[in-house]
Amino acid sequence: MRFASLGSGSAGNATMIEVERTRLLLDCGFSVREMLARLARLELTPEQLSGILVTHEHDDHARGAFKLAAKYRIPVWLSYGTYKMCERYLPSDISDLQIQLIDSHTDFTVDAICVSPFPVPHDAREPTQFTFSDGRAKLGILTDVGSTTAHIERVLSGCDALMLECNHDLAMLAKGPYAKPLKDRVGGRLGHLDNQSAATLLSQLDNTKLKHIVAAHLSEKNNTPILAQTALSAVLGCAPDWVAIAEQTLGLHWRSL
Repeated sequence: MRFASLGSGSAGNATMIEVERTRLLLDCGFSVREMLARLARLELTPEQLSGILVTHEHDDHARGAFKLAAKYRIPVWLSYGTYKMCERYLPSDISDLQIQLIDSHTDFTVDAICVSPFPVPHDAREPTQFTFSDGRAKLGILTDVGSTTAHIERVLSGCDALMLECNHDLAMLAKGPYAKPLKDRVGGRLGHLDNQSAATLLSQLDNTKLKHIVAAHLSEKNNTPILAQTALSAVLGCAPDWVAIAEQTLGLHWRSL
């Protein structure tokens, strides 16, 4: 198994998970043209994709998913609530779309990858996040979540790799340029994880198998990579630069398990 970020942040998100010839794209918050360019950086084409998973309906995660799926006949997996809220993205001709509705508590398999969805607190209709396994290693991904739950902690314990939201620094958000309603939304229970909350969540997990930790969905205005790295590395007892950053423009190149 290996994984890579094609970009992570408020301007667009996409993550690639690969096991043998099975390749799943988690979210597609970029235009089709931009996605083709970002896939090319990973030496991939859309014809090689086995499927697209959509976590929730927000633009930076879903805006390009259905056009890409329709153009290249790629199946899409998502919750019913997410699908209903994504109807505005659907192309006029939906005959080429292959929609697979999922339950956020039921695992499913796409060729060589076992996919385990789980519900999260976020201000969306029916948001889900996922872990992925090839039977040997487990990758956990958690972004766009305002607070943790006991279920999230159980699901993410024992991961071999973890991509974890570190959206904002509390002090930077408080002093930053956002209007108060947006600050309240971002920092609220259904918003986004701050660095310290992400670190606290990480401290509750079984990290004995962890080989890769990636800080993701960093705000360009309310966070810095070093603040996120410092918070997570303090929990793991590692050097800050061992914590990788999924960047908005460059993403993160392949990491293998």
